[in-house]
Amino acid sequence: MTEARRSEIYVGLMSGTSLDGVDVAILEFAEFPPHLLYCNTTPYKASLRDRLLALCRSQTTSLDELYSLDAELGETYAALVNSALANAAIGRQDITAIGCHGQTIRHSPDSSTPYSVQIGDPNRIATLSGITTVADFRRKDIALGGQAAPLAPAFHRFLFRSDEEDRVVINIGGISNITYLPAKLEQPVLGFDTGPGNTLLDYWIGRQRDCAFDDDGAWARSGQVNAGLLERMLAGEPYFKLNAPKSTGTEYFNPGWLETYLEGELEAADVQATLVELTVETVAGAIRDLPSPPRNCYLCGGGARNRYLLERLAQALPECGITTTAALGLDADFVEAAAFAWLARERINLRDGNIPEVTRAQRATILGGVYAAG
Repeated sequence: MTEARRSEIYVGLMSGTSLDGVDVAILEFAEFPPHLLYCNTTPYKASLRDRLLALCRSQTTSLDELYSLDAELGETYAALVNSALANAAIGRQDITAIGCHGQTIRHSPDSSTPYSVQIGDPNRIATLSGITTVADFRRKDIALGGQAAPLAPAFHRFLFRSDEEDRVVINIGGISNITYLPAKLEQPVLGFDTGPGNTLLDYWIGRQRDCAFDDDGAWARSGQVNAGLLERMLAGEPYFKLNAPKSTGTEYFNPGWLETYLEGELEAADVQATLVELTVETVAGAIRDLPSPPRNCYLCGGGARNRYLLERLAQALPECGITTTAALGLDADFVEAAAFAWLARERINLRDGNIPEVTRAQRATILGGVYAAG
């Protein structure tokens, strides 16, 4: 007797602005809350990460390099899906669809002709996995006058909203963003990018100590916050003063941005400590400005593993409980991958995937293009 086919299973793929690797999450949505069947993170190969980093930081690139990386990423994503299904002992016939965010290489929603570009060929993913793939989630929102970011707040509302308390979800990847989830249904969900998250921290420790990231924030903890440097960055950057909706990316908050604020003799560890404080102050400041103070904040993304950053956030927001989304039942490392599995589900079921109050789009709309298997 053959086993009955399982239902409502989606795969989410996320490779964020930190460029640390690809998250794969397999979720079953047959019941609420959805069940995380499998999750895994695979670091990018060093050569691929270096080429992606160069592409993201470059103001010019060859078409050959751009489309070669697009194809290579599509094949990489497909291989990771196939490996995940094998490890989870789930057949491809049980998967309704894959939701693939792709690798953002440029996000420019405020230019004269707004755009946001993610690469990772979904045709290759669908063909090599044999599974219908949903991708290109951002450009429809931009076509409607939106920022196309952040997109995760719609998923946060679906999974994390409570009738009992106002909550904030803080995602700290390369860029930090927050989602405000009011308990009262008549109040709008809010969400926006607050500024840099890990991107400058990873750059600085890579340059100074040849490390990919500051494990647990230990190096930052060893330094002292340079008040002058922090004030120059906070006062000198117009983005921090913009009203939401707003979004940004690592093409803006990049090494060149940091270098413009480095003056005089600075201890390297002090710069790292100050960059942590920059993330803390911009996130905490945004939360203080919300319509009502949240009772709890739930962190996700790579920054949730930075113990020093979490301690500093708790000190900056003493009236608010600080923990991770694991307390709400979803591993902090896989919230975004789960979000794109959910967005694929919304697309397949012809349901809206954006929140206009968050992105500034003219209206709610279905997001993503569907690429058939085979």
